[in-house]
Amino acid sequence: MRKTIAGLRDLPAAFGAKAAGARAERMRASPQFDGKVFRNTAPRLPMTAAAMRTIFREMFFGEHRELRKPGGAVPLVAAEPVESAAGVHLTWYGHASTLVELDGARVLLDPVWSERVSPAAFAGPRRLHEPPVPLSGLGRIDAVVISHDHYDHLDLATIRSLVATSDAPFLVPLGVGAHLERWRVPAARIIELDWREEATVAGVRFVATPAQHFSGRGLSNDSTLWTSWALLGPAHRVFYSGDTGYFDGFAAIGEEHGPFDAALIQVGAYAPTWPDIHMTPEEGVAAGIDVRAKLLVPVHWATFQLAMHPWGEPADRVWREAKAADLELAIPRPGERIDVTAPPPVDGWWQSL
Repeated sequence: MRKTIAGLRDLPAAFGAKAAGARAERMRASPQFDGKVFRNTAPRLPMTAAAMRTIFREMFFGEHRELRKPGGAVPLVAAEPVESAAGVHLTWYGHASTLVELDGARVLLDPVWSERVSPAAFAGPRRLHEPPVPLSGLGRIDAVVISHDHYDHLDLATIRSLVATSDAPFLVPLGVGAHLERWRVPAARIIELDWREEATVAGVRFVATPAQHFSGRGLSNDSTLWTSWALLGPAHRVFYSGDTGYFDGFAAIGEEHGPFDAALIQVGAYAPTWPDIHMTPEEGVAAGIDVRAKLLVPVHWATFQLAMHPWGEPADRVWREAKAADLELAIPRPGERIDVTAPPPVDGWWQSL
């Protein structure tokens, strides 16, 4: 009961806020803004009423729904934080949440530590595994990077905790700063970028690169921008796709900012009814090749049930496709810290669940 009451109290804030004033003026000046909403470089396929009915039927009444969750406990690794390290190390905590250690800087991507991805703490998709470590156990954070404002990437409770426990700035796409300001993130800690804009924090250049997706925390969509990110350190580079469909912009990103030592690529929550906003595992491998990644690390799977495919299918398919494409792949357990120069061999750990 106490949790429900707290969830109701936070519900209005969880929806975020609409941009106003100078922020709104800057959004309207963006080449990605059409006068009413942000848009992709190519039109998004409309979601028809028939498609919505198909999604509802398959999500709640489709066959083999038990396969959408792991059959046992997901193995977690509670690694101790390393405050400073040369090179590139990645720690994936589940879904898209990842700590990137890049030439000594420590960057947290799309952190979500809540039990559910929803405006309400008592409803919505629930975690399929616990966070490998508490948020307080991450150690020093130099920057927090957000790809877009969907609940599985931008979490009110997590942001509030990070504001209280760190001094890290938040790098976000245009418009998302309005949500953060409503959540009492100091304006001086918010860096909002349009596609192809950049900022330097802790010696790392953060470039907001294009993506093909959408945004929204309520009934209306696309009032804030979505983005992928190029993290360019003094000696190494990491790419993060955010949520995106496959598009020709990846090749341009690779040409301008690659090659990348590693690419964190979305491979889960795909479906035939939304082919242009989330990639299949095979498209994820193609995106990794396009951006000229030396190592592919799949993200956006394992933690929340957001589509109808079997739980372990994204990992199976990306493993098979990476082998065929001769692209080096790492599929760490949640919480496992990997050295990009010597990644652990893929061992199929998810297949026993």
